[in-house]
Amino acid sequence: MRGGAHALCTGRERRLECKGGNPSALGFPGGSKGMNQCTPDIEQSEEQDVFHPAVKFVPISMLKQNGLLQALAEEASGLTEADPSEEVLRAQEEWEALEAIQSGTVDNSASPVTLISFNEALQYFQTADLTECRKRIQPTLQRRGLSAVVHFFFGPPRLHQQLQAERDLAFAIAQCGLDNNEKVHMRILQTIYKKLTGSRFGCPRYGAHWEELGFQGLDPGTDLRGTGMLSLMQVLYFVMDPQTFLLAQDIFKLSQHSMQNFPFCVMSVNITRIVIQVLREERLSRECNRRHQVIAVLNDLYVAMFLHLYYTWKTQHKTISDSGFVLKELEAFAKKKPRQLLKYLEAYMSGNTESIMEDGFQHFSASSSTHRLTHYSAGSSNKELNFTGVCDLHVEMEGEARLI
Repeated sequence: MRGGAHALCTGRERRLECKGGNPSALGFPGGSKGMNQCTPDIEQSEEQDVFHPAVKFVPISMLKQNGLLQALAEEASGLTEADPSEEVLRAQEEWEALEAIQSGTVDNSASPVTLISFNEALQYFQTADLTECRKRIQPTLQRRGLSAVVHFFFGPPRLHQQLQAERDLAFAIAQCGLDNNEKVHMRILQTIYKKLTGSRFGCPRYGAHWEELGFQGLDPGTDLRGTGMLSLMQVLYFVMDPQTFLLAQDIFKLSQHSMQNFPFCVMSVNITRIVIQVLREERLSRECNRRHQVIAVLNDLYVAMFLHLYYTWKTQHKTISDSGFVLKELEAFAKKKPRQLLKYLEAYMSGNTESIMEDGFQHFSASSSTHRLTHYSAGSSNKELNFTGVCDLHVEMEGEARLI
């Protein structure tokens, strides 16, 4: 039995020598004594001897500092430590990421988060203390002189008094910035990410993943200038309403197009900015009075404007260089005919292929099962429904027409 153990050990030593391996070099404790030498008290079977319990928990930091691994890496790349290649730097970053996971310092925001509905988020803002935000709002334009006289006699009707509190709430939300300490704010942000990407998990608060959604940097909060949380609330409505979610998916897919791509969330912020301006100029007062609602009208106008932009962008093959002109035309259309935009949305959502809009607008076709736009045309007699190519407009890229 002792002779057999000696032969078995000798064979194992030969295999290690042929491979050029050294058990102690891999960082296993007692490698030279437990694997290279034969002790006289080995009484285990050959199967048990081969299955040596050498695999155990080894800290990543030890593996990263292991001389054999570093030597193999240097031999394969032929580079010295003073001249690391891009691959070596990337590998170092991966090691550091693994160390962060092992040490528990990784961001826990990637864990599953609970989606938040638009109504739940709205209830939060209705009960939150927005005193400081309300101090900064400007509900209506300050008109003077002849402009005030013309507006009084020929302008839109004033908003009903019972709706002014809801209007002011919308403006206050627009003055409210993204706050990392507010759980509802973070849930809104995470819900938007999960719904647009289809991810089951949330994501870190900062990172390049927000650029994939169409923000301009690592922090979405820096893109909410002038629109605040209202812009995120409108995106939340867009992706959480079952009737508009498919449209939101289509628009987001178009924003990822190889040629016609555009920053989805930045474009959304600009649309919210136009919605705020239309409300401030009292051009939605008649519709709000008719429906006895304000925020719901704002959301519908937001979706209708995104629908108009989607159709224009897709059918006229617009690119990011056209964004300023498209937004300028969209703003003019929303201020002049907001009710017309809302009617287009109603026809689209109804899925009625025989829907005939006023002034000769025909066949706003959408499948009733998928709610996707398939045909969208206007009669030649209706000039307001002919979507003029924005590239033909001589518009200066200044002020509110730009992507903010």
